[in-house]
Amino acid sequence: MAEGNKKKVALVTGGTGGLGTAICERLYKEGYKVAANYKDFTKAIQWREEAKKWREDQLKMGIDIHIVEGDVSDYKSAQAMVQEITDEVGPIDILVNNAGITRDAPLHKMTPEQWYEVMNVNLNSVFICSRLVIEGMIARGWGRIINMSSVNGAKGQFGQTNYSATKSAMYGFSKSLALEVAKKGITVNCISPGYVGTSMVMAIREDVREKILATVPAGRFGKPEEIAGMVAYLASDEGSFITGANMNINGGLHMY
Repeated sequence: MAEGNKKKVALVTGGTGGLGTAICERLYKEGYKVAANYKDFTKAIQWREEAKKWREDQLKMGIDIHIVEGDVSDYKSAQAMVQEITDEVGPIDILVNNAGITRDAPLHKMTPEQWYEVMNVNLNSVFICSRLVIEGMIARGWGRIINMSSVNGAKGQFGQTNYSATKSAMYGFSKSLALEVAKKGITVNCISPGYVGTSMVMAIREDVREKILATVPAGRFGKPEEIAGMVAYLASDEGSFITGANMNINGGLHMY
């Protein structure tokens, strides 16, 4: 653990999900102050209770993570979220744009709502959250923005024109922003996981899961901790010469 990490604040959007949890835990163990964002799209009371339970479970393991509710696809809501973190934890030095949803359907059956909802949550949130923290990072002369993309952003996937479009767009966003802030002590990178053994993936019917697994040359699913390890490296001072890059973690599923 670097001593300087104790003063740095990390925000992980979608932080209470499977992958988000692993990222939050790893960053906390690296010594950062961590804030985990969550958002309910259906039953706010239920999700608030689940987020509180998530925090309680983390505390039982000795991990103290600040939880903050906010709709990262809405500028005003995200602005209030960032302000809360700044007031209660500190200015955000590391932003992990991890929030994401799927609304899968072949294009000829996809509704406008399915398209726009995925665009708003997966892509517009990257602009919104990055915009809200970038000026502070520039002023302090240090920052990390890490965008969680996907292997499907590069290779495509049946029924995911909306999802794949958002994940592919992250590459261009990251490269362009990386150029803008490279001399300001700020790096901007993407991570593109393949199939990771989160609870959501492991809940897939076994026969379907086996077919997916057969396409992965490494012969296994990735571990959330492996993705979190790459986040920690890109967030560190050791990762300061990596910017505008896309880190593929997919077990050889797609090489590019």
